[in-house]
Amino acid sequence: MHSLTQLVADELATPAHPQVQAFAAHIAHQYPNAARAVLFYGSCLRSEQLEGQMLDFYLIVSSYEAAYTRKWLATWNHRLPPNVFPFQHDGLVAKVAVLSEADFHDLNRPAASAVSVWARFAQPSRLVWSADNAACISVANAISGAAPTLLNAALAFTEREVDVLDLWQTGFRMTYDAELRAERNDRPASVVDFDPDRYARFGHAALLHTPIANEIRGDKVHILADPQCRIMQERDRWPALRRNGKFLTVARLAKAAFTYAGGIDYLAWKINRHAGTQIEIKPWQRKWPLVAALFLVPKLLLKGSVR
Repeated sequence: MHSLTQLVADELATPAHPQVQAFAAHIAHQYPNAARAVLFYGSCLRSEQLEGQMLDFYLIVSSYEAAYTRKWLATWNHRLPPNVFPFQHDGLVAKVAVLSEADFHDLNRPAASAVSVWARFAQPSRLVWSADNAACISVANAISGAAPTLLNAALAFTEREVDVLDLWQTGFRMTYDAELRAERNDRPASVVDFDPDRYARFGHAALLHTPIANEIRGDKVHILADPQCRIMQERDRWPALRRNGKFLTVARLAKAAFTYAGGIDYLAWKINRHAGTQIEIKPWQRKWPLVAALFLVPKLLLKGSVR
């Protein structure tokens, strides 16, 4: 069996669509003094549909000070990572999240104060641009923390014996519940069902690195007795993760009102796409996106469009 780091490195190295690679190079070239790696992930990676979609990239930089000429952007990327910006290239559009190498490593680990990064990078991603081999190694090492973090959380809330794929689904349900999201209730299951062989392989490798002790017998995970009470520790920290995740979703939305041109239109597009709503943004909402968001989010919560 391959090690988890090797599985991650091999998956990252899988070639992506040439247009995606060209887009990634375009993003990196906007940050010539800081760009270390560009990662492609999300629904467009799974569907391989690019036209008319919003692609998802993470830009990993050496530091925020090197990335920005405006100090306030660096300050907010430190305080509330990541910053998110819209990009266009060759007829495609994307949103690009910016993280430093240090933050990317830390936010893929259990000590992270929110789930958003490790929940996404426990899923497949592609390294579509890198500055050098050291950047490739750094990214693979960072992402290798994501799957054990997710599965360790899930182990604390399952039966003593659980199927590997069911454990993944439990983990994704927990992380979806720890953010304000517009996806359908069956989304966690559909993510795993899209490539069950991948999640089985990664699950077996990742479970060797979880703090909660376990043993794998075939497709079943058996949770072992834990004298250090790691299960209770994981359960105790989860309410704070849920609160932080939902608060950070709103806080990042507010920040995007200043950093993301057209952010309110993107929010409406994403909710309409995933929740089947028909939100139409009015001219005043584009002029005052922060005010619009503060009115829009509670309304969607009441309707159940966002959870």
